Amino acid sequence: MVVGDASLDIDTLVIGAGPGGYVAAIRAAQLGQNVLIVDKEYVGGVCLNVGCIPSKALISAAHQYESISHASAFGIEAGEAKVNFSKVQEFKNGVVKKLTGGVASLLKANKVQYFQGEVMFINENEARVFNDQEAPRYRFKNCVIATGSRPIELKAFPFSGRIVSSTGALSLPEIPKSLVVIGGGYIGIELGQMYSKFGTKVTVIEGSDSILPGFDKDMSSIVAKKLKSTNVDIVTGAQAKSAEQTDKDVTVTYTVGDKEEKVTADYLLVTVGRRPNTDGELGLDLINLKMSDRGLVEVDEQCRTSIPHIYAIGDIIAGPALAHKAMYEGRVAAEAISGLPSVIDYKCVPAVCFSDPECASVGLSEKEAKDKGHNVKMGKFPFAINGRAISLNATEGFVKLVSDADSGLVLGAQIIGLEASNMIAELALAIEMGATLEDIALTIHAHPTLGEIVLDAAEVALGHPIHTFIKK
Repeated sequence: MVVGDASLDIDTLVIGAGPGGYVAAIRAAQLGQNVLIVDKEYVGGVCLNVGCIPSKALISAAHQYESISHASAFGIEAGEAKVNFSKVQEFKNGVVKKLTGGVASLLKANKVQYFQGEVMFINENEARVFNDQEAPRYRFKNCVIATGSRPIELKAFPFSGRIVSSTGALSLPEIPKSLVVIGGGYIGIELGQMYSKFGTKVTVIEGSDSILPGFDKDMSSIVAKKLKSTNVDIVTGAQAKSAEQTDKDVTVTYTVGDKEEKVTADYLLVTVGRRPNTDGELGLDLINLKMSDRGLVEVDEQCRTSIPHIYAIGDIIAGPALAHKAMYEGRVAAEAISGLPSVIDYKCVPAVCFSDPECASVGLSEKEAKDKGHNVKMGKFPFAINGRAISLNATEGFVKLVSDADSGLVLGAQIIGLEASNMIAELALAIEMGATLEDIALTIHAHPTLGEIVLDAAEVALGHPIHTFIKK
């Protein structure tokens, strides 16, 4: 492959084949670039292999089990449901294999070269890619760094044995009888609730005063209520101090105020955030790439770093560590490399938690809108009086719309309830396109659907709702 140690020439080197990296590689190839993408582990990155996709497969399986167990509410007598967890894991692995295989096929179809191995910068224009078999050297015109992030490992809770990260929690050999979760953010809640539906006794230890701190408290309180009804203990305002494990269990010591408590479980899941993968042997220090104190790469509005022909996207730059944000940035970087005027605009970055019920938000919250000086008008409508929600026996939750009272522009939305993750897209588009409450209210929504709740929330804000009564 290489004569001596001469560099091979390529247009664009993409480091990392996760959602951001593979999107950047495919888009760059579509725009005529000769692209090489490198990943040391797998196509699809954390998201497709040990993150978003496998977790949602397990969550879906848990929902199915719960639905069968409660089918009597619909008059269906299904008998006692049982879980074959090894087959659940097979289903999850099948989903992962199908999607990662699909991404690999897309890379090939777009003539993107793929190399499984690591990258080490030699200088600003050259890098060596290597694995156990080969170590070719490449000279590139442009580079996109998309190395993602990894779970933060706390010194007091090293990942080993019965102390696991989110990655380990997705591949447990059996359904644990009990589980302690440190961290009540979206990952901890999603995985903790998933196992609780399979019958695990779960204890969530959260440092703040409520779970899901990134969402409105009136949303997180509904999730907390549902968790408590499914064998989950939530301890807020708590600080985890230490853990002692045996070959059978792990005991966690934590404090609430001045009081020390202990809880023992089969496993301990630690979900306290993620760390950007900008350290290690990549060699960013060799090229003097400008980074923040937190290890995040500094970029401009086109994802361009302090070295003009090197770009950075995804979890290694500022902003939420979300796959869809990385994919968006991947497109922008690839188009910027090709000379297009694409720039990043974070006006609408939806956030979703696949809890039960689901939480989703986009744009500004009511408080954020007021803090920005808007004269806020808000409309809120419950799932409980929507025909489709009632027929699905899924009446928990609401849609809340935040708007500017003077212009009618939709500024933000929060949804908690069945299919919130899908419903939020309409409102993201509304904000992106500068839609008003009246635009939503005048849009005919199919009946009977959950989407009608969005229409009803807009009519509440406008002051003339049909499906509820507001006393004037």
